[in-house]
Amino acid sequence: MLRDDAHYRLAFTHSIWAFPQVINAATHYRLDFPDLALILALVRGGSLARASQLLKVDVSTVFRAVRRLEAALGQQLFEKSRAGYLPTSLAQTLAEQAERAEQALEAARIGVEQGGAVVSGTVRLTCTDSVLQGLLLPALAQFMPNYPALTIELSTSNDFANLSRRDADIALRLTRTPPEHLVGRELAKISYRVCASERYLQNIDASDLAAMTWIAPDDFLPDHPTVVWRRQHLPSVTPGYRCNSMLSVTELVRAGLGVAALPDFLITEGLQALSEPLHGYDTALWLLTRPDCRALRSVVTLFDELGRALRLP
Repeated sequence: MLRDDAHYRLAFTHSIWAFPQVINAATHYRLDFPDLALILALVRGGSLARASQLLKVDVSTVFRAVRRLEAALGQQLFEKSRAGYLPTSLAQTLAEQAERAEQALEAARIGVEQGGAVVSGTVRLTCTDSVLQGLLLPALAQFMPNYPALTIELSTSNDFANLSRRDADIALRLTRTPPEHLVGRELAKISYRVCASERYLQNIDASDLAAMTWIAPDDFLPDHPTVVWRRQHLPSVTPGYRCNSMLSVTELVRAGLGVAALPDFLITEGLQALSEPLHGYDTALWLLTRPDCRALRSVVTLFDELGRALRLP
């Protein structure tokens, strides 16, 4: 939400009347923060009335400002429809830039209030959905309230290429052999056990694993430790359900649809282990980043906090 700031409103109002009266070329016009704030308010509000409330000016002022800004840029920013003012791709891009500027301004305010000892910026973090649900979310809840100016862009993926392509700054991965071009630390050993729900076990013979309905990852993880173990120890078993994520495998087990080998951190209340840890098929939780990210305070701070919060016994 845009702040109710008298100096900001003055700057915004001044920018409206300070538009060049004659513009020779759209490329000569230079956007400033009040322009971005105008676009962001209209994207967020979706209507002139709502945008005027966010900016604390009247509707006609917003209308004239948008028209003049579009003329200055030589491009349409919004399309008027029954649903309101719909942003063009340009307006959407500029609104995203405006949000970053807004976050930077808020970080600067917090830095002043805290004497400059503030960690700010955006860190892109990637992990699998199972690690997100079972490990990352509880960890973030522990320490992120201490970093109000730090923004995390979170994506779930099984691909190391996220860091290789510079699509992410930090990755949490389950692997025995992380790529050599990444740097990081091993946080914990992860074991797998065959599990079923208490409801499923009420109607089957728990001593015969081969006779049970199996739930397994599909071909997206052909070399997953649980897949390798099942093929070697239960070669006659054909899974009754295949899922494209370990979190989905776990949820099907929890629903009573069959059994599966699950990582320890996903074996929670309502699930019962039917085996000891699968010896020789364990993996490790790695916290990884790119070498060039180690100079960024925001990345280093999040990396260190995750390293402390995710160290498992």
